[in-house]
Amino acid sequence: MPPSLSLLILLLATMSYGSVAVGVNWGTTASHPLPPAKVVQLMKSNNITRVKLFDADPLVLEALSGSNLGVTMGIPNGLLRSLNSSKKAAQTWVHDNVTRYVTSGGSRVKIEYVAVGDEPFLQSYGQQFYPFVLGAAINIQTALTQANLDNKVKVVVPCSFDSFLSETSLPSKGHFRADVNRTMIQLLKFLSKHNSPFFATISPFLAFQQNKNISLDFTLFRVYTKARNDSRRMYKNSFDLNYDILVNALSTVGFPRIGIVVSQIGWPTDGGPNATSYAAETFMKGLMNRLRSKLGTPLRPRNPPIETYIFSLLDEDQRSISTGNFERHWGIFTFDGQAKYRFDFTQGSNSLVNAQDVEYLPSRWCVVNNNRDLSNATANALQACSLADCSALSPGGSCSNISWPGNISYAFNSYYQQHNQSADSCDFGGLGLITTVNPSIDNCRFLVQLNTSLSDTLHPASVSQLITLLATAILLLLPRFT
Repeated sequence: MPPSLSLLILLLATMSYGSVAVGVNWGTTASHPLPPAKVVQLMKSNNITRVKLFDADPLVLEALSGSNLGVTMGIPNGLLRSLNSSKKAAQTWVHDNVTRYVTSGGSRVKIEYVAVGDEPFLQSYGQQFYPFVLGAAINIQTALTQANLDNKVKVVVPCSFDSFLSETSLPSKGHFRADVNRTMIQLLKFLSKHNSPFFATISPFLAFQQNKNISLDFTLFRVYTKARNDSRRMYKNSFDLNYDILVNALSTVGFPRIGIVVSQIGWPTDGGPNATSYAAETFMKGLMNRLRSKLGTPLRPRNPPIETYIFSLLDEDQRSISTGNFERHWGIFTFDGQAKYRFDFTQGSNSLVNAQDVEYLPSRWCVVNNNRDLSNATANALQACSLADCSALSPGGSCSNISWPGNISYAFNSYYQQHNQSADSCDFGGLGLITTVNPSIDNCRFLVQLNTSLSDTLHPASVSQLITLLATAILLLLPRFT
């Protein structure tokens, strides 16, 4: 390719990356997911223009058809091995999940990216997925080219927050993890060849949880926080700091100018200390102000992320809690599409628009029957929590302050709602009692689940996580029931 043409392509790519756009991650790891059509309407009502998915659910794609939302289509980690080893499998996946939706007559889905894997470089995964990432990405790219879609759809790989690091917590020492460094270089060569951006999670919340040298004020964009000096570059917030750790990691391996998309960033509202709606609102407003300023960071001045995807749109009550109970509370909306705090995706508005016409199960709850012998109540509550969501009961959670036997009632009700309010799901050896009186206490909300046919069976993720959840529930919740 002539040098002049290469330069022109680079300039055009830079121009396309010049604007700042904010989208959301839409996860569906929920026992009673909000119907896809209502979720799409929720996004449109809040002027959300981009959405990142974690899989290719036909019901979700059907709801997105004709919406004009820019879509990042996700490929689950479990498919990477087969897509790496088989070009035919990649062709089939592209045909079934991209071609039929992009090129269909009439309304279509505006697919912009195919995300190969869901943070496959996450350190806790070990070598379970990342050895297959590059081959899978290459085969998906080849399949898109064969389908004449490579000029419309880019192939990307979402990288986890822990795939890059700095032992000093300063950007000038930022680098990729040693075990993935070689694969990361190969991936970056692939992305650069096809003019695709680098997708990465930036997680100030997790950085704050793991680093005692980072203050909450610094993490929440508070203006009076003390700046951190790194080779005369001043950092006033955790976002800029972590972003530039990534920038330096990219520069260290020879890719100082590749475009960056922040594929996940957010703040949880429950399930642990500092996971509150107030902190989330403060963080999100600070983040939006920072992005809108278009000032960039010390290592990339006036060059903000190409796109930023908030994690997450909705709470998901079946997400893994292996890293903390807060994992089920990342949503800016509750599971039923109700805003948790004041926030806006467009300048000029200070509030979010709630989901409309949401259908719930009847106003019934399951509580402990105080007239029975409660000596076995704790064992029953632990069993309930192993199969339902009791994350709000964890220390620092919204229900952590309710006393025994109120916490037993919370566990019973969580299980009862999880199982569609069936009478036998409020038995618990005769300890359960169905009531029409709302038992919610202060900020501790006893939920009534959604009435949706999609909830008739548990999400597949819950089956594989059952044993882990049981052990976690016993370890984390036992102090709450004594």
